[in-house]
Amino acid sequence: MASPRRIGAPDAKNRTVLIDAAEQLLLEEGHTAVSSRRVAARAGLKPQLVHYYFRTMEELFLAVFRRRAEEGLEQQAKALESDQPLWALWRFSIDPAGIALTMAFTGLAGQSEKIRAEVADYADRFRTTQIEALAQILDRYGVAAEAPAPAALVVLLTSVSRVVMLEEALGVSTGHAEITALVEDHIRALEGPPSF
Repeated sequence: MASPRRIGAPDAKNRTVLIDAAEQLLLEEGHTAVSSRRVAARAGLKPQLVHYYFRTMEELFLAVFRRRAEEGLEQQAKALESDQPLWALWRFSIDPAGIALTMAFTGLAGQSEKIRAEVADYADRFRTTQIEALAQILDRYGVAAEAPAPAALVVLLTSVSRVVMLEEALGVSTGHAEITALVEDHIRALEGPPSF
């Protein structure tokens, strides 16, 4: 009976270098450009090491996603705890690297049930946290109860930021200045000008 294949330690330096390389390729060229050979070349390592640390490319993609998602949850928590949480949340939502990775993983989710489930789980966690925080923030600012529900506002903000960033990546900018001004005018009415 064959023994199970050995996998490298989760805290090994080479593993981190491979995750970094895969992330860079995802950001620069999209998910279709990422292969074990290209990741290894970008990392300056032998191709065999990719599969020493990750049984499959799906496992590597999941490692990239989980690392960034956890960092994103931490950044979002800091944003929501800031003195100007709406500004911070908006800035967090329009981060080009975050949007680019979201789009790359949306493409991967169409090819992998495991990745789709992971993306959906983290998206729900992000959204639930945002909704809970936004309800408290709006209450603190005295926004009337008949205003749109926090869940609707969170989906609206997320949708606007993703569409704007996606279209800008395609070279489309019509209406972007106007929608950005609309969102920022509403935030400014509640929090004043951004202090950061």
